[in-house]
Amino acid sequence: MSQITSLMTDDHRSCDQTFARAETAAAKGKWDEASAAFEQFAAEMENHFDAEESLLFPKFEAATGMTEGPTKVMRGEHVEMRSALARMRDALANKDGDDYAGESETLLILMQQHNMKEENILYPMCDSHLGGSDVAAGLSERLHARA
Repeated sequence: MSQITSLMTDDHRSCDQTFARAETAAAKGKWDEASAAFEQFAAEMENHFDAEESLLFPKFEAATGMTEGPTKVMRGEHVEMRSALARMRDALANKDGDDYAGESETLLILMQQHNMKEENILYPMCDSHLGGSDVAAGLSERLHARA
């Protein structure tokens, strides 16, 4: 696995772990714990999206000239996931376990499909076209700044 692919895949897994913590707490009706884990997850996701949208995607588009291809699709999926996050936040605020579970399931499916496309197609293309090191260093800095 090359630099960008490895870094971004690892970040996907980190987000997945936080997502699971929020989901588990919500399922147990531990609303304060669920809200805290969810807000951490939402911040991690937004940070991940921002690293892609402000650094990785523009660098890839500049290197390849592809602006209507995979990055456009990924940006559209980011919009869908942000909407699901907003609905999940509302469900948590209302302590509505059924709504939260339904939105969580929707987001999980979106994330799984999205991550597969990025990890198996887009990130390897980025590694191939960008050479990795400078872009990977910039991505790493952005992803680890969220601490």
